[in-house]
Amino acid sequence: MAYRNAQEIFPEGLLKQIQRYVSGETIYVPAREEKKAWGETSGYQQYIRERNQEIRAGFSQGITIDQLMDKYALSYDSIKRIVYSRKEIAMLKYNATLSSAQAYGQAGKLDAWIHLYLNEDGRNIPFSDGLKLFDRYYFSPALFPIRLFHRCAGPEPEMKYRIDKDWWAIRVADLEKSIQNDPDMPPLIVHYVAGEFELNDGNHRHQAYENLGIENAWVILWITEEAEKDDFLSRFGEYVKDCTVIRR
Repeated sequence: MAYRNAQEIFPEGLLKQIQRYVSGETIYVPAREEKKAWGETSGYQQYIRERNQEIRAGFSQGITIDQLMDKYALSYDSIKRIVYSRKEIAMLKYNATLSSAQAYGQAGKLDAWIHLYLNEDGRNIPFSDGLKLFDRYYFSPALFPIRLFHRCAGPEPEMKYRIDKDWWAIRVADLEKSIQNDPDMPPLIVHYVAGEFELNDGNHRHQAYENLGIENAWVILWITEEAEKDDFLSRFGEYVKDCTVIRR
């Protein structure tokens, strides 16, 4: 084994640190070994992979995030990271925008966008969990007249979900500015049931569109029953003739 002067190898600062421990002696520096990943030897990583696969399978079958949290003793954020792993949709980039929703729709992953949106920017986890209870038909974003939809949230006494009038006004005003600056807003989410349209998500945006005089808005439509899908298509099919339809 050839002898080499440490002064020719190490930077001055590092050499001074080494000299604090040994000076004027010959030392052996072993070759670096490839270090195994943490948990590889014990089989822990294999266990994690199998557990995560079980979690994703359960989620796809309708088990809610809360139920998975209880079953696997994991936090909400941990379960969300597993079931919405970007590895599953590696070529797609999530944003709370129409263009992102359209990209997911074209890839047949519209339901993934919906749940990402509701769990993150939409802040409506119960709605997301409820959608997983049954298979639904989802229509990729389509342009609809907003006159078809009626709000279920707002400051008015008749609203199903009452919102403080001052906070409502502030939020709507902020959205009006956002829409004017960048129209690439997330689509409204609407349920067609019993011949009517329920505006599930986007009540503030709906009001902002009305205030700005915007007559049409992009909408993600979902329907549960086959008969209701047929009824919708017979009455409003013109609006979704170029849409991708998936059932999840």
